[in-house]
Amino acid sequence: MKGHALLIVDMINALDFPDGDKLLSTALPAARNIARLKQRLKPRGVPTIYVNDNYGQWRSDFKQVVARCAAEDSLGAPLVKLLHPDDDDFFVLKPERSGFRDTPLRMLLGKLGAKTLILTGVALDVCVFATATDADMHGFKLFVPSDCVASETPGRRTASLKLLRDSLQADTRPSRSITLR
Repeated sequence: MKGHALLIVDMINALDFPDGDKLLSTALPAARNIARLKQRLKPRGVPTIYVNDNYGQWRSDFKQVVARCAAEDSLGAPLVKLLHPDDDDFFVLKPERSGFRDTPLRMLLGKLGAKTLILTGVALDVCVFATATDADMHGFKLFVPSDCVASETPGRRTASLKLLRDSLQADTRPSRSITLR
């Protein structure tokens, strides 16, 4: 569907940080929902863009990031298995929290004709939130499906969803409720 883009933020993730296991427990259900959403949107022509941390590896490419995070010893391997990128998906590696900061994301979205973004991923209260805030400043309409995002704690997730609704007028209904026009 022209005018829309699905952004998957930081779900290709090794989770190699303190409390990575906490995030994994909340990210797995979100990953399953994101995979279903992607499967539903792809035949409608909605492009998928993986917006992912570069892990400070300035010479890495996205395939290296995917391989590293999918490795057997990676805590985040189950996420990669559920959301492994397809050959026709797009990707943007980001050095900071927001997918817009110092990346070509805005230019890519312009080339794709996207006006509405469906933001999904982790952590809702950090990278997804920063990306949503920048997207709003760039004039994008926002969907942040509540079942397609995760934070380390339920309280942080709930507070972030409320702030996105109240401050950015983001639509946070569950993914099954999203209808594209």
